[in-house]
Amino acid sequence: MSTKIKLSEEELVLALRNREKVAVEALYDMYSASLYGVIVRIVIDEATSEDVLQETFVKIWRSFPSYSADKGRLFTWMVNIARNLSIDKLRSKDFKNHSKNQELENNVTFIDEQKNTVYKPELMGIKELVQKLKPEQKSILDLVYFKGYTHVEAADELGIPLGTIKTRLRMAIIELRKNFN
Repeated sequence: MSTKIKLSEEELVLALRNREKVAVEALYDMYSASLYGVIVRIVIDEATSEDVLQETFVKIWRSFPSYSADKGRLFTWMVNIARNLSIDKLRSKDFKNHSKNQELENNVTFIDEQKNTVYKPELMGIKELVQKLKPEQKSILDLVYFKGYTHVEAADELGIPLGTIKTRLRMAIIELRKNFN
């Protein structure tokens, strides 16, 4: 287990100004937990929060020349960077799309449980629409949506890579969606 580096605020500011390697390590050791706490309260999602924390440290390092001790404490300045990057992430198109595009199977199951409905694709005309798809898309849709296979199980069953399964499934859904818009 390595020991954490701890510097006084003045020592840390000086090390950051001089672009010393110890500054980055001390910055992370001393402030990562606090900054992560700020970020995760805003972003919620842990994986995204970890990404924003990384972006925060990069921005602190790159924009450090603009830091002025006269305007406030180092920690306050860093918290503002973390907070602003977190809010930017929430407002970003990628994040909004990711939040909206949760796994279809999860949402269908959730809706079915809430409404106590029975899924009968034949009543919606979905089976007929699926028949019009390319054979490789049709076989994947059949396994995943009609037979309940996971993406990994479908990849194993068809002997093709998982990424190909996901791409073909996405293309099939885009094609089917054209019939509903």
